[in-house]
Amino acid sequence: MATVNVIIKHQGKKYDVEVDTTSTGEVLKYQLYSLTGVEPERQKILIKGGQLKDDTDLSKLGLKPGQVIMMMGTPGEGGGAIQRPTEKIKFIEDMTEAEAAQQAGATPAGLINLGNTCYLNATLQALRSIPELQDALSKHKHTSMSEIPQLDITNQLKELFKLMSETQGGLAPLAFLNALRTTFPQFAERSRKGPGYAQQDAEEAWSQIVSQLRQKLKLEIPGEGGASQSVSFVDKYMAGEFSTTLECDDPAALEGGEQPTSSKEAFFKLDCHIDNQTSHLRDGLLSGLTGKIKKRSEVLGRDATYTKTSKISRLPKYLTVHFLRFFWKRDVQKKAKIMRKVTFPHELDIVEFCTDDLKKALIPVRDKVREVRKEEEDIERARKRRKKNPLTDGEAKEANTKEEKKPTASADGDIVMTETYKTDAEWEAEKDASLLAAKKELNALIDPELRKDDGANQSGIYELRAVVTHQGASTDSGHYTAYVKKAAPKDPVTGKVGTEDGNWWWFNDDKISEVTPDKIDALAGGGESHSALILLYKAIPLPDAEGAL
Repeated sequence: MATVNVIIKHQGKKYDVEVDTTSTGEVLKYQLYSLTGVEPERQKILIKGGQLKDDTDLSKLGLKPGQVIMMMGTPGEGGGAIQRPTEKIKFIEDMTEAEAAQQAGATPAGLINLGNTCYLNATLQALRSIPELQDALSKHKHTSMSEIPQLDITNQLKELFKLMSETQGGLAPLAFLNALRTTFPQFAERSRKGPGYAQQDAEEAWSQIVSQLRQKLKLEIPGEGGASQSVSFVDKYMAGEFSTTLECDDPAALEGGEQPTSSKEAFFKLDCHIDNQTSHLRDGLLSGLTGKIKKRSEVLGRDATYTKTSKISRLPKYLTVHFLRFFWKRDVQKKAKIMRKVTFPHELDIVEFCTDDLKKALIPVRDKVREVRKEEEDIERARKRRKKNPLTDGEAKEANTKEEKKPTASADGDIVMTETYKTDAEWEAEKDASLLAAKKELNALIDPELRKDDGANQSGIYELRAVVTHQGASTDSGHYTAYVKKAAPKDPVTGKVGTEDGNWWWFNDDKISEVTPDKIDALAGGGESHSALILLYKAIPLPDAEGAL
């Protein structure tokens, strides 16, 4: 191994470094990381008029003993001097099953199929993707005097989710299933094709479980005068509101003085109606917001057809979308499946379906979100260009670090225009400050009434978090599974949250696998293969007053 001792100069300090000339620039960067605490990707080592690249062959640099090399860069968040861990290191093999299940990157628990219970397993996995629900359930206490805890669906869901958080294996949800079948006997229907229980509709299970949670799962929130008040978890986080208008189609009713009526009504899911014109989620949602009903007209003195038009006046933080893929087929006396392909987005902008008043509150925030994202993308592209094409002294004058020309006086008194340049650190600081200011502006645009409602969507934009799918041709056959987007890793000790990798967990009963986002795009339908039945969207996070998410 050929080595040479050089001097690395960084922030006024000098480091005597023994360089292995048979290695690469990346190896040297890690040496300097151990000395300075500056992560390799944040280091800028200037050598031979340019910047050292990771794949640079050090033997070709002609390093000489005592040569001084300049290094720039500062430690990132959490960087700096290497410190002794405050917590004793515990290896995975020494952890309990519960401790291992709570580590960052741990595979989540699966649910065993107890005989045509895949509809329930998929539903439970999608509901479990709501962290606020897990938190609320952990604090829930069974208080009903008329219902035993073993038959309380909310209490059993609490116990099941607790067990699921403590293992990476498969669990049999027997207690919860028993409570569900006791409360809703439809799920105890026996199969007509043989022994055992019949297959059920996952959407019906979803709706019945949510209805129970709405009744039983309460939150204590601050009220007026400092007193706390109890609200339903579902009403706060999962319920939206329609502003509905009902108008008679018969002109004679209007001529007779009958006026359209307006009302408010809660909703817990949006229906995506599917016909031969439906190709995208938007088409189905739009169709579902307008309908015809028959009712008696007091003015006409008979039944008449009315048009019911709904617009959204409150958007919940968690929005459920149901694809109406099943319909009753009389000739075979069962629910058949509509196979048509209907695409859906990973990010849903729902502003167009809202009332005018809600649009006025949402549009400024939505548009600012897009501005901030574009700025983030532009900055990231610039960073990649700079990293891919590091500047040399001769190239610097062509760089985007150039500042405006400034007048200076020459030796003979003439005014000369000169150019000044920002360092990489100055450029980074300026971009970070600009982005932070934009995020603060975004927070300031949030409507005051929406700001008070932390269970509502304040931008009108949703991100897809879970999908319940069905494979087969009818509700009483086939197979249900769930896809849940992987949450950002969270350190169980420090609580620090990392960044999401964009992948998804596929829950096929107790078989769990990791899949890429393109797998979700393939769930649009078009045949008997897995197609989306239920979508769970979550409001995108917005920065706080300090610009932090």
